[in-house]
Amino acid sequence: MRRKISLVGSIALVLVLISVLAVGASAQAHCPPQPSRDIEPIVSTDWLEDNFGAEDLVILDVRSADEYDAGHIPDSINVPIAFPISAWTAMRDGIFYEVPPAEELFETIGNSGITGDSLVVVVGRTADSALGPAVYAVADGTRVAITLIYAGIRNVAVLDGGFDKWAAEGKTTSTVAVTPTPVTYIGEVNEAMFVSKAYVEKKIRRKWGARVIVDGRDAEFYFGIGMEPFYTREGHIPGATSLPVPWFWTFTDGIGTYKDAEVLEDMASGAVGKRMFSKEIIVYCGVGGYASTLWFVLHEVSGYKNVKIFDGSAQEWTADPDAPVVLYQWE
Repeated sequence: MRRKISLVGSIALVLVLISVLAVGASAQAHCPPQPSRDIEPIVSTDWLEDNFGAEDLVILDVRSADEYDAGHIPDSINVPIAFPISAWTAMRDGIFYEVPPAEELFETIGNSGITGDSLVVVVGRTADSALGPAVYAVADGTRVAITLIYAGIRNVAVLDGGFDKWAAEGKTTSTVAVTPTPVTYIGEVNEAMFVSKAYVEKKIRRKWGARVIVDGRDAEFYFGIGMEPFYTREGHIPGATSLPVPWFWTFTDGIGTYKDAEVLEDMASGAVGKRMFSKEIIVYCGVGGYASTLWFVLHEVSGYKNVKIFDGSAQEWTADPDAPVVLYQWE
């Protein structure tokens, strides 16, 4: 499905998008408090420093082994995430960044010394490096976080600013590797978190009110004026709204941190609607990285209860020539 619009129409669309996502608008209501949990979804470096030695605390560094060896937060363990395959990511039928099989995931969690009672703080890279731009790396933390939540770990947080902010603040670092004590982890995966391409196809055939689909890619990819190398056609899933995940972050001195929770909640409600906390929301991106951040911000930070991830995202969707896309052609 293709649609042409004039320059005036194009400008109007952009203005609508900006107005929808405008933060701090008085008409937008904040989401209700989160369910009882022992750790906030996004924790500061000061919080982590103050809570060293807390019962059941696991500091999980997901940067590369070389980065970890060069310096890490004391007492943190290292289980790296990497694209496209790692302990936290798998490939399914050529589709990148899928969740691993449950038995493999449970083994990874157990070997990391994580139990169902653990308070896990995920530490990632948040600055540019030879391994890639920070704007992609910041999403690594949420990808691991949502995978742990999927596997049944309730108390999971990401460290705001990651190791780069910790080090920039002059907090204590170590080069002594920490070997966790393995445990047997037996959990239950939350199958409802992830939906298939067929599920999304079924949903878009229904009326708009039946669901909300949110595209987390950069706006130019949503509008079809550019394309990432992970997928084969420009455009977005019909009916999807745009909420670019990089808008969640502020980069100061090259280090990415999250905007305040109130701002994130306003952005979420601007994209998916106010007082829609139980309505089904399906999120996707290019291959599943930014989608993990969307899920984390919507579900864990903002209180939306029925958020699902289309993990195949644009890669799987556009690989099917019969799957419809909306492409805005700019004149």
